[in-house]
Amino acid sequence: MKLKNKSKRLSIGCLVATSMLTAPVSAIVIRHDKPVEHYLAAKADFPPLATFYTIGVHGTLIAPQWVLTAAHTVFCLNPGQTIQIGDELAEVEARYSYPSYQLGEKNDLALIKLANPVLSVEPAKLYRQKDERTQVLWFIGSGGTGTGLTGETVGYKDNNGVLRKAQNKVTAVTASDLRFVFESGDKALELEGVSGNGDSGGPAYLIKDDGYYLLAVSSRVDSWFKDVGEYGVKELYTRVSAHADWIDQVMAADETERAKLTSADGFLQDGMTAENLPGICASISLKPKA
Repeated sequence: MKLKNKSKRLSIGCLVATSMLTAPVSAIVIRHDKPVEHYLAAKADFPPLATFYTIGVHGTLIAPQWVLTAAHTVFCLNPGQTIQIGDELAEVEARYSYPSYQLGEKNDLALIKLANPVLSVEPAKLYRQKDERTQVLWFIGSGGTGTGLTGETVGYKDNNGVLRKAQNKVTAVTASDLRFVFESGDKALELEGVSGNGDSGGPAYLIKDDGYYLLAVSSRVDSWFKDVGEYGVKELYTRVSAHADWIDQVMAADETERAKLTSADGFLQDGMTAENLPGICASISLKPKA
């Protein structure tokens, strides 16, 4: 049996490194013993959701001109790139990643500044409390799907961008991350699920009387012997409360200060090079409607 990596970012690069985009990309992976339709979601379930590419990959609007996501998603988020928030297409002005981040590691966080504010959607609030452990949160994303028994089986082309949502409980908290486990049977929540490849950067969130709260950002898998979407897989989301001060500082700074607080690395992934990246980005970019 081939050992599977203990810590793996939710992969994007290996899935889009060829312009044909033939490999499957998954979204929310669900319980095998619950009706599929119970997991279906709409934009209204989490209005601040941002979608970056035709294959999925997400972020969250946290201020009219700012989106929070995972640093490993930003390889195509260059100035002028189009992303979608609600029913609105927005243009990227700049990207700013956590200064010490390295692919596959902790502190997987980035801020995307938009060229113009998005006023049609209420931004999510940053969760700043340190009481995340045992809380039940929601995930949401688009792409393909599967179940805990099979892992990922339906690719993004067959899914055609359908949104799904799922619940999961925070089982552990570290200085950087929240950990979730995909449980089955009696241990599982009613709509238990996990995110998968193509849900990178997506939110773990709560809904309160005063709005939506973003607690964490989809980052990577942290399991031996388990692939993305299998029962028992452990998933890490980058913890918002641990990085709130950095987020505040970056958004408040001028350009000179932002350069000192952030990384400009594009974090090219497996199969990506400076030469083929423009073609990759063109093939997965969201196009403004004519």
